[in-house]
Amino acid sequence: MFRIFAFLAAMLVLLTACGETTLNEAPEDLGDFNMRVSFVYTDKALQWPLSRAAEPSEWNAPIERAMEARLGRYNGTGKYDVAVTLEGFLLATGGIPVLVNPKSAAVVNVFVYDVKTKTYLAKEHQMKIFEDTTGESAIIGSGYSRTKEEQIDGLSLRIIDALEEYMAEQHAEHGWFAPKDPATAQSSAAPEES
Repeated sequence: MFRIFAFLAAMLVLLTACGETTLNEAPEDLGDFNMRVSFVYTDKALQWPLSRAAEPSEWNAPIERAMEARLGRYNGTGKYDVAVTLEGFLLATGGIPVLVNPKSAAVVNVFVYDVKTKTYLAKEHQMKIFEDTTGESAIIGSGYSRTKEEQIDGLSLRIIDALEEYMAEQHAEHGWFAPKDPATAQSSAAPEES
């Protein structure tokens, strides 16, 4: 019985480690998107019960870094403003290894504003975000395997990753970020050389 349990735990570690979000993932298809300016608001974020203690202001810089790295790499001709408001968060504390592994989570509202048409494409679109499960956190939980700062950094990247994927879905399904003038349209994805 113990061997089966150990084997299943090992498989879980391998599967969850493969899906970890990274900063330099391939760009999505965002049409003619170009982020003119970004805003991050965290002042009114609620810290949920059982969370590690953290000030809402600790989220600003990590979300801004992730937004600039992910959404700042698109160089289309259409100008858009993007805002993220952190509504609430839970930073996981230590659990019971293997049995109870709390996950960190955050709720954000996102806004996407079309500068040319002066309209919101997304206004207070709410997203619930959970942290990635790594090989280590799958067994002992992120409350033991990560510092508070690492949890905030990881969740901030997951927030912007989910936003980027949402925007790509809206582009494909509803024509967001379509070129305003096809004659001047260009490829918007411009991954930086490293």
